[in-house]
Amino acid sequence: MAKIVYIPEDIANVGKKFLKDKGYDVILGTGTDAQTILREGKDAEGIILRTSQFGKDIIDGLPNVQIIARHGVGFDNVDVDAATAAGKWVTNTPLANASSVAETATSLLLAMAKNLKNDITHMADDDFFYKNSHKGMDLEGKTLGIVGYGKIGKMFAKKVQGLDMNILIYDPFISEVETGKLVSRKELLESSDFVSLHLPANAQTKESFGEEEFKLMKKTAYLINLSRGSVVNESALINALESKTIAGAALDVYSQEPLPMNSPLFSLENVTLTPHIASNTGETMDRMALHAAMEVDRVLSGNEPKWAVNQVLAKN
Repeated sequence: MAKIVYIPEDIANVGKKFLKDKGYDVILGTGTDAQTILREGKDAEGIILRTSQFGKDIIDGLPNVQIIARHGVGFDNVDVDAATAAGKWVTNTPLANASSVAETATSLLLAMAKNLKNDITHMADDDFFYKNSHKGMDLEGKTLGIVGYGKIGKMFAKKVQGLDMNILIYDPFISEVETGKLVSRKELLESSDFVSLHLPANAQTKESFGEEEFKLMKKTAYLINLSRGSVVNESALINALESKTIAGAALDVYSQEPLPMNSPLFSLENVTLTPHIASNTGETMDRMALHAAMEVDRVLSGNEPKWAVNQVLAKN
């Protein structure tokens, strides 16, 4: 009898084809609420998970599941401790999106420097000469601070080298960098014209950027966040933007997604907002789907996964 892989939210065809070619039955879900997942996934041995919340109630309610394969890098929507206690692997796809996210970070960096969002909006409103009183800036000679030097932070630093910026790096878990200069967190915040966050979402990073961090930044500095909304205290950020404690921000992630339309962020001229699209390319979606499917196949074939975020004891 074929093993069942359940996918609550659809993925790219390349991932589904890989599983079907391996002989798995692939079940696509119809909803992301706990009741639907528990009903539709009751016979599954593998799960490919996108943004659905996967808490202890769901994990314990799906006893046949051996692996929860995250379609993406972040896994903050999975109760990893509960999965580990239940003997279930949790994996992610760390090689799938680094280049795409770094490209998006570069795009937002350039967009803020050139004031593109407001120029485009004002031109559409027949205000051709808005540009005269709202000039952009050159990036050559400016300082970019990258907080978090994992795969994405490293790729971002590499991609912006051609802009002739000074690059500062802060990451407490590394001792050397390939691009830029490794500095303290305080020095990075005080010296950077742009601060870009590339941090995982966990208890240590939750709201790690707030009022004190914004006070340390230059009044002319900009924040870029493409990591997770939880790493920034959103209220403190709004206050910093409204009071011009910092010059502006480009955000792709939020404390609540979708971002509620009554959020003050929408009314601020010095903010560029995108709908969590840093890795939203066809190529990245293909890689995420395929890599997640490959992890499912490894585990259901009796092997250990390649990109585990937890450790499961071998079963006797």
